[in-house]
Amino acid sequence: MAKPRVFISSTFYDLRQIREDLERFILEIGYEPVRNETGAISYGRESAPESYAYKEVQLCDIIVTAIGGRYGTQSSEDPALSITQKELRTALEGGIQVFIFIEANVLAEYETYKINKENDTVRYHSIDNKRIFEYIEFLYGLPKNNPIAPFSTGKGIEDYLRNQWAGLFQRFLAEQKRAPELKLIDEMKAISSTLHQTVKFLTEDNKEKKDALGQILLLNHPAFQDFAKLLNVKYRVSFVSKSELDEWFAARSYKLVDEEKYDVDSKYEWSNNHAKKYVKIKHAIFDKNGDLKYFAPGQWKSEWVELNDIPETQSVAPKKKAQSDDIDIPF
Repeated sequence: MAKPRVFISSTFYDLRQIREDLERFILEIGYEPVRNETGAISYGRESAPESYAYKEVQLCDIIVTAIGGRYGTQSSEDPALSITQKELRTALEGGIQVFIFIEANVLAEYETYKINKENDTVRYHSIDNKRIFEYIEFLYGLPKNNPIAPFSTGKGIEDYLRNQWAGLFQRFLAEQKRAPELKLIDEMKAISSTLHQTVKFLTEDNKEKKDALGQILLLNHPAFQDFAKLLNVKYRVSFVSKSELDEWFAARSYKLVDEEKYDVDSKYEWSNNHAKKYVKIKHAIFDKNGDLKYFAPGQWKSEWVELNDIPETQSVAPKKKAQSDDIDIPF
């Protein structure tokens, strides 16, 4: 079973006991401690030993850094930092969860440093190098992933970590429980983002974009399904203008009817004398240029399109009704 790997980072000689206490604590809670002196870091011959320590940091889940009064050995890869500081910087750059502990007397004297940092004549009792305070200042200035706590003994670090790691585990369980809800929220955010982009797209004064969007919408026009159903067509129906619809009807032996012979409620008609059928559209679905208007599914009405029988006495669609029943018949 995989265990969380915890890298222990600090100077060695002054904080040896703290490192041992941390390793024991990490083992007790079932995690895997990683520290140099126990052989947990694999060293090769291609690079300096400190390089392998930095690589090991990247393979861990958590790094616990204890900062005391000794600066330690300067990093050969980054002379502006000590090896311990470079280990922590590597974890921060890799997004690894860090926990930073600063010895209590060092942290107390850090307050004095902040007041006198421009004064090079000030001497500090708790540290051997002013760069320790400069690094602490850097850590406090980080925007995230920089929990800092004072310590006097290893027990204080253990108690702090026990509470922190218990809280992380509880948060993990809560997030797992809420996973379906969070997934739904993410989906809603994605839909909202899409709608926002669509609205922006529609409101931008860009004719080419609007024309492209119009073509996309027309590909899913609700009229197409009704025309296919009406003439029992098994394949996809598509047209974007009246002239294209005329050609589609002509391929099925339907001819455009003269407008003067339309039914009184017709806007367009096509007839097939052989099948003795005619199709009429009862709504203006084309604009003045003959282009198909777009209708949303909720706007479109299937009853606007009809397939009717041609009366026995006519070879084309019925004529319009007389304007008045009171007109005298001439005989």
